[in-house]
Amino acid sequence: MADGKERDDYTVEMHDLGKSGKGYDQPINSPRPVGPAPMSSAANNPVLPVLSYCGSSILMTVTNKYVLSGFGFNLNFFLLCVQSVVCVVAIQMCKSSGIISYRDFNSDEARKWFPVSLLLIGMIFTSTKALQFLSIPVYTIFKNLTIILIAYGEVLWFGGSVTGMALFSFGLMVLSSVIAAWADIQHALQNYGHSETEASAKVSSLNAGYMWMLINCLCSAAYVLGMRKRIKVTNFKDFDTMFYNNVLSIPILLVASLLFENWSSANIEINFPPLQRNRIVVAMIFSGLSSVFISYTSAWCVRVTSSTTYSMVGALNKLPIALSGLIFFDAPVTIPSVSAIAVGFVSGIVYALAKVKQSSAPKTGVLPTTAQPMSASSQSARDSFKS
Repeated sequence: MADGKERDDYTVEMHDLGKSGKGYDQPINSPRPVGPAPMSSAANNPVLPVLSYCGSSILMTVTNKYVLSGFGFNLNFFLLCVQSVVCVVAIQMCKSSGIISYRDFNSDEARKWFPVSLLLIGMIFTSTKALQFLSIPVYTIFKNLTIILIAYGEVLWFGGSVTGMALFSFGLMVLSSVIAAWADIQHALQNYGHSETEASAKVSSLNAGYMWMLINCLCSAAYVLGMRKRIKVTNFKDFDTMFYNNVLSIPILLVASLLFENWSSANIEINFPPLQRNRIVVAMIFSGLSSVFISYTSAWCVRVTSSTTYSMVGALNKLPIALSGLIFFDAPVTIPSVSAIAVGFVSGIVYALAKVKQSSAPKTGVLPTTAQPMSASSQSARDSFKS
């Protein structure tokens, strides 16, 4: 799909050439050109991919939160394994149907990509643990801190640069995280202040979430930076990264689940209570499909619109994801929590504008933020795990 985007950038409409009088004159007896089919027109409408990308991001976050925190779920490795299996089956069916294409499995390429898959497992596992302890708005706000780590990682390893405007957005991201943490702790103390034991337990739970969130930010930055290096070696495109990531993750996640998770009948009863069992299984499968939706719709968004529009959509998408936590779950709605969401939302917009301004600036004598442009697949894989 990255190749398709490059072709779109250099497409010249025939009727435009006819109007300019250069290079093309329409024959007098030629039939009237037939317009594009309605489905093709809809597929190239930028509104549809943007809405699809936003919807899939919200869907994945909400379904993961539903499974992880609704009924005391603790089989995180198993959940990730199910998601990987569902993802591989889904994209294989799409490949067999001719909807998408990617490389067949190659052991040499798998060996080169294996370290990236390990980082991906670390990133997603810590993400599920953080989401288990934190509300969706707080999780979304803290996830912005990954951008800071990636930016300075690019400065260290890829010769990137950080502009003043980007630095200002980083300050806003840190500020929003501090406000969110303070709001969470204040809400816990106010609600459970009558019982010192309950208040202490709640604050300890939040601290555990912040710890997992910190580890997740480090793993996410390491994954994105490591993926950039490996893509140069393997030259993966489109759904190649998704296929190898999930195929290589399945055996590791399965072994980790069997070794480190409690598979006793009592614990299975806790994770899959009879009354909610079917709903939990459907949500697990749906969350796996939503990862495919995110990768496909983000690549679609880049192809139909532009990388600039895509980056702005990613920044604006933080708000509905955070609001989904307030709507569908019992996330506290207080002035500090809403303020944290607002500051985090503004920081994302400022950062996106900083990237747009930097990319449009003259390149002479200026170190680029990224040494090499990322394909649509790389961007989609990157944002699939940010949401």
